[in-house]
Amino acid sequence: MPEPTRPTPTDEPTTAQELGSPPNRVVHPAAVIPTTLFDDPAAERCWRARYSAVRISLPAMARDAQNRTVYVSNTTGRYEVYCWDVTTDRHTVMTDRPDGTAHALLSADGEHVWWFDDTAGDEFGVWRAQPFGTGPSSAGPEDAGIGRNGAAAAGMPGVAAGYPAGLQVGTRIVVAGFSDDEGTRIHLARDGTDPVVVYRHAEDGGVGALSADETIWVLSHSEHGDSRYPALRALSAADGAVLGDLSDAPGRGLIPLMFSLVPGDQRLLVGHERRGRHELLIWDLTSGSVTELEIDLPGDLDADFYPDGSAVLVVHTHAGRTSLHRFDVHSRELSLLPAARGVVSGAVPRRDGSVWYRWSSAAEPGQVRVLHADGTDEALLRPSGEISPGSEPVADVWVDGPGGRIHALFAEPPAGPDGTGRPWPTVFAVHGGPASGDEDSFDANRAAWLDAGFAVVQVNYRGSTGYGSAWRDALTERIGHIELADIAAVQDHLVAQGIVGAARCAIFGYSWGGFLTLLALGIQPERWAAGVAGVPVADYVAAYEDEMEPLRAYDRALFGGSPREVPEKYRDSSPLTYVDRVRAPVLVLAGENDPRCPIRQIDNYLDALAARRARYAVYRYDAGHGSMVVDERLRQCSCEIAFVRDILTGAPRS
Repeated sequence: MPEPTRPTPTDEPTTAQELGSPPNRVVHPAAVIPTTLFDDPAAERCWRARYSAVRISLPAMARDAQNRTVYVSNTTGRYEVYCWDVTTDRHTVMTDRPDGTAHALLSADGEHVWWFDDTAGDEFGVWRAQPFGTGPSSAGPEDAGIGRNGAAAAGMPGVAAGYPAGLQVGTRIVVAGFSDDEGTRIHLARDGTDPVVVYRHAEDGGVGALSADETIWVLSHSEHGDSRYPALRALSAADGAVLGDLSDAPGRGLIPLMFSLVPGDQRLLVGHERRGRHELLIWDLTSGSVTELEIDLPGDLDADFYPDGSAVLVVHTHAGRTSLHRFDVHSRELSLLPAARGVVSGAVPRRDGSVWYRWSSAAEPGQVRVLHADGTDEALLRPSGEISPGSEPVADVWVDGPGGRIHALFAEPPAGPDGTGRPWPTVFAVHGGPASGDEDSFDANRAAWLDAGFAVVQVNYRGSTGYGSAWRDALTERIGHIELADIAAVQDHLVAQGIVGAARCAIFGYSWGGFLTLLALGIQPERWAAGVAGVPVADYVAAYEDEMEPLRAYDRALFGGSPREVPEKYRDSSPLTYVDRVRAPVLVLAGENDPRCPIRQIDNYLDALAARRARYAVYRYDAGHGSMVVDERLRQCSCEIAFVRDILTGAPRS
């Protein structure tokens, strides 16, 4: 995913009132944002360069014009949308918004780029359509919400704003999904006519795919009431007739990946988990047949059709790393494609037989590369400016835990010139999601912690993806507590090995990782000397009341009901329940416009910390669930490391 001039550290707001909170709100201590993290100028330049170096996402191609592409990059100092005409090698920055732009899609003919327009990162907005190759313009109508992007127009005129729920843009048809407090609604526009509502439901859903001849669109829905395991419905774009339903619910979901790119070929590539892991099948909407692709690889699978429909490009994920394969759908032959050890975060096959992909490892920054049909491999796009410095590799750690073998990644800084080293002061960096996973990919934040002399541990606890459906779903036994039991098992193992200092462990995470951080400080107070919680769930009941509807649907599925229906489960998993047990100093970072982990419930937790005179600090910023501005990311990282370093690198706790 994907970042004007920002305030200097001395200009940061210092109280809740200065950020617009009610005048009777408790004033919380503001976090210190150091001007520099390191006395050594070279070390200071290095960690900052990893954030400010130009990053480029994998370019997405227009379906019918593959030399027209769109990507997201931080070249301007914040993440914005760029188009790249491969034929002329012309790159154009298309958007210019104070908080950046993350989501973009090309129309099938490559004539327009559609990007999502929200307000200050609140994720609630509309789609804009902008001619390919045009840049931002100050001539745009400011009152239309376009700001400096005057070349853009409303993509779905007259359609009310909402949270995005899928978009497919053909040459004649556009299908766009939105969600709001009323549930899901999907609009279809044909040949420039006014959009009409073609689907509405109280449960979570979205637009999944559009056939190459634009006669069929696919709905991903949870009408059965569990948004974690969506079902699929194929509908006629002409009259809305249902052409087929496919469901593995309850307890198993289906993910629409893509239709064949051959017009008239109505085969849809679908992800399934019928045998307890993510695999692939083809749903033929012409015959109604479903064919599972039997691919003998141990991990989870994702895929794209090759342009002629004869094969699929398989991205295989296992134990934090990926590999690329070509699978012939007729001969069933599986071929390994040469790619370096690490993580492929995206890959797409081209009509010339080549594969574009984005790769990185913990030690090496991300690269957009091309694997040619003859097997040669080279850089596809070379970012301008300074190249990001590398970092340290990660090692695999496997630990027997309460629910089975736990996989973790461990990185440590080189021993200092005085021989200092193990046992390290250590940060347990907890991933969000929870349906996500830590991988052997480049991470500027991990690298900065290593530069500062901390070991970093990343645990793929129960709830993580990449280890099968049962592992992912096991957290529902007792949400939050299950994940922390796995983290504790890895911590105990590393302490027993003399690698990690028991009294110098901090826990740190964003989103679900922030939630687990606050919960850990309350239910495992003896384990943690400090905690850093970014955009966390802190008061689960208030979070449910204020969060975006898709997340309320997710929480109902996760807990088995709303807080009104299963109040004890929410109480048991809410960090606010255990706030009186918190002993370690805690830093909380929060976005004022966050629709996922809203600000009110964080304030409730901070007020509780204040009431018991706990040691804590707060960093508030005017954006949503994270920031797309490079300077803002630098400030947050600096704030996090300085807070923990002051605590952990002093005398160990008694």
